[in-house]
Amino acid sequence: MLKQEMPVSAPANPSRRSLLLAAAAALPLAACGFHLRGVRDLPFQTLYINSNRYSELTAQLRRAIEAQTTSKVADDIKAADAVLDITENRTEKVILSLNSAGRVREYQLRQRFSFRVRTPTNEEIAPVATIEMRRDLTFNDSDTLAKQEEEQLLLAEMQSDVIQQLLRRLQAIKRKPA
Repeated sequence: MLKQEMPVSAPANPSRRSLLLAAAAALPLAACGFHLRGVRDLPFQTLYINSNRYSELTAQLRRAIEAQTTSKVADDIKAADAVLDITENRTEKVILSLNSAGRVREYQLRQRFSFRVRTPTNEEIAPVATIEMRRDLTFNDSDTLAKQEEEQLLLAEMQSDVIQQLLRRLQAIKRKPA
């Protein structure tokens, strides 16, 4: 008896297959409540940042507001709906522990950021609030250069976290009706 060969069908459309795989991969993300950040709506159209305009923090904050919100940063206080006063931005490095030889084994990096929001006519919109960040950093004398680099990365990450928390707090401000 002769075996009859079954006709081999053409493979499914590769673009269709990749679309199905992408949909299957996205399904767990949708089920866990994941969604992109999107644009934040701040309760004011323009914001003036009352701080050293040449500092790195102010520049990052300005970029974040322009990119992640519908508000604009005003260059003049008179053109703003609200004024963000940065009252404190302090970073410190504290020794957490020492080894048996009395050398530092662990540091803690701390950042304290305080701000308030007011109108250009000095009416308070939001009272002084503080954001605090802390990161632990192990230290080893033999890896001094690498630990300095790690410290700089942690400080940059802390500053980025402060800005994101600030944007969330600005978004949560409830304006009083005029």
